[in-house]
Amino acid sequence: MKKFLVFLAFTYLSCINAQEKPKLVVGIVVDQMKMEYLYRFSNDFSENGFKRLMNKGFTFHNMHYNYMPTYTGPGHAAVYTGTTPSVNGIVGNTWFNKAIGKDMYCTDDADVITIGNGTESEGKMSPKNLLSTTITDELKLSTNFKGKVIGISLKDRGAILPAGHFADWAFWYSKTGSFISSTFYGTTLPDWVSKFNEEKNYEKYLNTKWELFKPKEIYNESLNDNNPYEGKMFKKTPFFPYNMKEMYENNDAGVLRSTPFGNNLLADFAMKAIEKENLGKDEITDFLTVSFSSTDYIGHLLGPRSIELQDAYLRLDQTIADFLAYLDKTVGKNNYLVFLTADHAGAENVTYLKDNKYDVSTINSRKFKNDLEAFSKEKYGENIVLDYSNSNIFFNKELIKINDLDLDEVKKTFKEFIYKQKFIRRVYTDDEILNSSGSDMYLKFIANGYDPIQNGELVILEKPAFLEYGATGTTHGSPYTYDTHVPLLFYGWNITPGKSYDKKEITQIAPTLALKLKITLPNGTEAKVLEEILD
Repeated sequence: MKKFLVFLAFTYLSCINAQEKPKLVVGIVVDQMKMEYLYRFSNDFSENGFKRLMNKGFTFHNMHYNYMPTYTGPGHAAVYTGTTPSVNGIVGNTWFNKAIGKDMYCTDDADVITIGNGTESEGKMSPKNLLSTTITDELKLSTNFKGKVIGISLKDRGAILPAGHFADWAFWYSKTGSFISSTFYGTTLPDWVSKFNEEKNYEKYLNTKWELFKPKEIYNESLNDNNPYEGKMFKKTPFFPYNMKEMYENNDAGVLRSTPFGNNLLADFAMKAIEKENLGKDEITDFLTVSFSSTDYIGHLLGPRSIELQDAYLRLDQTIADFLAYLDKTVGKNNYLVFLTADHAGAENVTYLKDNKYDVSTINSRKFKNDLEAFSKEKYGENIVLDYSNSNIFFNKELIKINDLDLDEVKKTFKEFIYKQKFIRRVYTDDEILNSSGSDMYLKFIANGYDPIQNGELVILEKPAFLEYGATGTTHGSPYTYDTHVPLLFYGWNITPGKSYDKKEITQIAPTLALKLKITLPNGTEAKVLEEILD
């Protein structure tokens, strides 16, 4: 009888424990990470990094972005708001905004100034352009602003957008080698951040060489070093080893961004933030957002088949292993919840595909814009194209009115011209986008990324594998699976190991977290959730 009562008491306490909230949530975004990398590099990963998250956590193998453009700013916003750019307003990294008639950047804010040792422009940033709340905002509200929220990244947008409107702090990396912020968050940096910067922690990475992390024969999943599909690393031949000191020119510590050491420095800073801000030390849930950006810089420059990119992921695997071990020690194994995803994936290098007999090519954006303007002058006697960027075409409505032209007829005429281009798959008008029924998959993607106040009168969709980019490296932005398919791994508090191959959408992450934490849903989300980790 006594043993039975002890068993009941243990079961009761276990049930109570299951209702408790995690002390710390850590959201990890890996910039430009394809789900395929977890498969391709699997044999070379340790058991304690990505494999620990996958084997002891829950893996969503078929997670996708559900809008276009698949860029960094929109990606981070979508993960944390649980909605698409059509609702949260972050329709690009930089875009022409027809409402104000000029280019804008996703986190620009002229009303704030830099705090810390950064340049004036680097710190004039805030989340004011984000139109909806984030899961981190809802955590602040649900805890009566007692739970701490801190966002960190090498990129300003990777720190600011995930941390939301109510964050205690967002910190991002300056080319001075310091982590900086803006007066949106406070008047001076916390003492621990100033001390971290004064220690010049970036120098230990600049005073080394970037050599292969593992024996060269391990890298058989990549192309040969210094292949023709790679760009140059800071004007140097892309060939191991790299002398970091040689790349450190003009006192620009930003060189770390394009090496795996940028991720190492960010992890150092993240662990210092947990320690000094006492994250996860009480019963009120805190939230730390961490965005690893070096993989994106390396991917853009050298491409997805480069040894450098593989090396970056093998090193990131170790960085994550060390970070998880740190969380075990400081917060406790059952006290934190981690999720890991990406802000977008990335395409194969076009030249590489073409050399292997796929009839595709790069697109010269400037030439296409010039062709549009030339067509306009031939057809209407003057250039009525106001701007072309991010696949959007904007017309000068004042000139159209002055010349007594019909805007609908102009759009129709331009569509006919654009369809003659070899690389064009679809052209949609603003009316078609706003009246989308959802039956056209690609139109739905574009509609999800479209804001009629900010975006253009026409949006083009290029054919698969055609990229507006150079001959080396790669980019992203399309609605095709090579840009949308990203990992999603949940691990830790209240997560039962498992996996799913059902297709999921990136906007399901934030509402799932809200229900798991039993807090209010972000205000723009459609509220579709990942039931597999809620049971």
